[in-house]
Amino acid sequence: MDKEKKILYSGMQATGTLTLGNYLGALKNWVKINDEYECFYGVMDLHSLTVRQNPSEFRKNARALYALYVAAGLDPEKNCIYYQSHVPAHAQLGWVLDCFTYMGELNRMTQFKDKASKHADNINAGLYTYPVLMAADILLYQADVVPVGVDQRQHLEICRDIAERFNNIYGEVFTIPEAYYGKTGAKVMSLADPARKMSKSDENQNATILLLDDRDTIVRKFKRAVTDSDACVRFDEEEKPGISNLMGIYGSVTGKTMEEIEREFDGRGYGDFKLAVGEAVADELEPLQKRYQELMADKSYIEKCIKANDEKAAYAANKTLRKVYKKVGLTEMIR
Repeated sequence: MDKEKKILYSGMQATGTLTLGNYLGALKNWVKINDEYECFYGVMDLHSLTVRQNPSEFRKNARALYALYVAAGLDPEKNCIYYQSHVPAHAQLGWVLDCFTYMGELNRMTQFKDKASKHADNINAGLYTYPVLMAADILLYQADVVPVGVDQRQHLEICRDIAERFNNIYGEVFTIPEAYYGKTGAKVMSLADPARKMSKSDENQNATILLLDDRDTIVRKFKRAVTDSDACVRFDEEEKPGISNLMGIYGSVTGKTMEEIEREFDGRGYGDFKLAVGEAVADELEPLQKRYQELMADKSYIEKCIKANDEKAAYAANKTLRKVYKKVGLTEMIR
């Protein structure tokens, strides 16, 4: 581990195919900053169990997510890209931290309420204590910074609260993580309903761009994107949420400012603009998709990366776990 660099921790759930929102809001930013930090990126398969999974599809999705991390530009020799479930310390620390987390804190978590309303037939304890396992993920690696979106702020706040509570009792055991906010593309909205975030679980297939959608599908979905009757390409999130969302996407993949986009499409209709956005996104994703196909065909390379990085993650995580176990008074194993 490079002691001169701060540690960054993040990950994504191993369910379904990643969306353009996942890419622009997180993955692309990870690639931009990964030289600045010592990075740990998890395939968060334990978190995915709060929703019932088809086992064979789940395993395929986890492998695909790993390959997408690498295809997007995260070098598995420079970054620790690993499976959460391959490092038992996540669940072990999660239980210890459960014992330092108050019911009132978990009751205030708005994301639990949102997810419980969507999965009323499966409101399980894992869904309720999800923020504690997330705290364990972060604290195991002594993360200094955690990239977060607006909807994850609460999770980082409770993580910090738990860590500070533990440190106040037992001394400086955990690093208190800070939030890292990406500069662009932080929030990509649904193409069918710009009031909602783009989601891989959206029942409307036209609402979401998947990273593995082909060019024709991407262009077609953008052509069908909900806008307004004004026909003027102008950034105004309140009055023109649909067109503003498309402008944000176009700016994220081209590097252009909102003012530059407005000038580029001054006097041109929404048809021209939607086509341009679709083609720009397809161009952006083409090299990622090509690299992904190469990686999925090279099973031995991916498995070599997984093995090496699982071992690296386990080493770092167990170092923290041993310290925690000693502090709370658990008896050390005789080896």
